[in-house]
Amino acid sequence: MKVACIGLGWWSDVLADAIKRSGKMTIAACYSRSEDKRQKFAAKYGGRAARSYEEILADRSIEAIINTTPNSAHLETTIAAAKAGKHVFLDKPIANTVADARGLTEACRKAKVVLALGYQRRRESHFRWVKQHLGQFGKLVNAEANISRDRLGKIDLSSWRYTAEGMPGGVMLQIGIHYSDVLEYLLGPVKAVTGQFARLVLPGDNPDVASLILEHEGGALSTLNASYASASEYYLMNIYGKERSAYYDMHGGLRILKRGETKANGVACAENDTIVEELEEFMRACRGDGEPEMDGEKSTASLAVILAGIKSAREGRRVTVAEMLA
Repeated sequence: MKVACIGLGWWSDVLADAIKRSGKMTIAACYSRSEDKRQKFAAKYGGRAARSYEEILADRSIEAIINTTPNSAHLETTIAAAKAGKHVFLDKPIANTVADARGLTEACRKAKVVLALGYQRRRESHFRWVKQHLGQFGKLVNAEANISRDRLGKIDLSSWRYTAEGMPGGVMLQIGIHYSDVLEYLLGPVKAVTGQFARLVLPGDNPDVASLILEHEGGALSTLNASYASASEYYLMNIYGKERSAYYDMHGGLRILKRGETKANGVACAENDTIVEELEEFMRACRGDGEPEMDGEKSTASLAVILAGIKSAREGRRVTVAEMLA
């Protein structure tokens, strides 16, 4: 399948590398407003450096757009692709507002093109294992998660990724949303959120530390901490059930503790290529074989969880997801 990449920041290279690993897609063209970026990208990954986005949309041989433009550009670029009959793989979050998210989702629905969102963390083999064995956990009661990275000295304040306007909610919208998604994947939809945000270490106008308390529709409570101000990269996800608990962290892998036992036992989970998997799922959906796991509607709901946390922190109250979707 021939695709074109637009919005050529560092994540576009991550997806392009995955496309190369897959071998099932070809990068036929690329576009960025920066001529230097598009020339370098074309030299690295092949395909032509298009002179405009319109040139790509007019090319009938290109079936899909791999869209890593800034969040605020998702609506315009995705609607244009849909009108041109191009399928769209869009990096998360779907947008900065529910209105934009709904607008681009509806445009793709009307044009009958596939819209898929990049939420690769839920695909990691340890989370898939937990999901497949949830029936053994009994009633799920609680979970705790942490997703942290060290961005000290690495912040580019000219980048939309690190400004309150370009990435409202800062670290929680940029990386925390991955683990709010995993928590929903494992514990079910979130109905309400209480949040706190702070800027403690990094320069700029955006939170570098954030915490959410999530109330799931099934009754379970979970906590999510996200940080750009930590000493190192770290990922943790613990799921507590009445009969079993799962403990995952990036250094120790996955362990399971059963009721009545005193020692958690490790579970061997082979590392999988999550980004290749989501891109190939997207390609199959474009061919009429199945649906993307994360589509526009699910990704809009995912966005609403984070927006509820932002509103909660700002107003000092519990905020329902329904309020954000109203």
